[in-house]
Amino acid sequence: MAKRPMQKVNRNARFVSGSLAYDYDYLEREQRRREERERREYAERRMREAKPQPRTQVRKRIVEQVRHREQIHVSPVIVLGFMILAGLVITLLMSYAQLATISHHIVREQKRLTSLQEEHVKLVAKYERTFDLAAIKEAAESAGMAKPSASQIYYVDLSEPDNVVLYDRANTGTLARVATAMGEDAAAVVEYFK
Repeated sequence: MAKRPMQKVNRNARFVSGSLAYDYDYLEREQRRREERERREYAERRMREAKPQPRTQVRKRIVEQVRHREQIHVSPVIVLGFMILAGLVITLLMSYAQLATISHHIVREQKRLTSLQEEHVKLVAKYERTFDLAAIKEAAESAGMAKPSASQIYYVDLSEPDNVVLYDRANTGTLARVATAMGEDAAAVVEYFK
């Protein structure tokens, strides 16, 4: 076996990825690769010398025959099934998106409901503070207001049927009309002070 002359290795031409630190095992790895490659080449040469030529040609023909396969025909039913499956998956994903949107709206409305309930409680408390009955009674008594007495209460009996009496006023003079109006005004003043 003839030895090959040593080839110069251009270290600047090789690819560097990651760290730029010096690779101490590079020469040993290259020596191992070179020895393995030489062993493989030697083994291939011995195999070629040991086997007759026609046999390798037969093997090549078999390999070529194996590589040429018939074209596989896809059934339309399978294609249709996959299309239906894809449609169902898309529909499912859209349903999940709608569910997420609705859930977001529900959470937002629940927060709003909680804040409105808190505001309602505050407003009811404020309302109750403004209408303190004891304070109202005190303010009414200090203003001179009192409960009405029995003489101030009048009851109206509405059990009789309704009727209207319309009197036709005769043409009276102006002086009579003025006197009648003054009498009605005086009656109203007396009624007010009763």
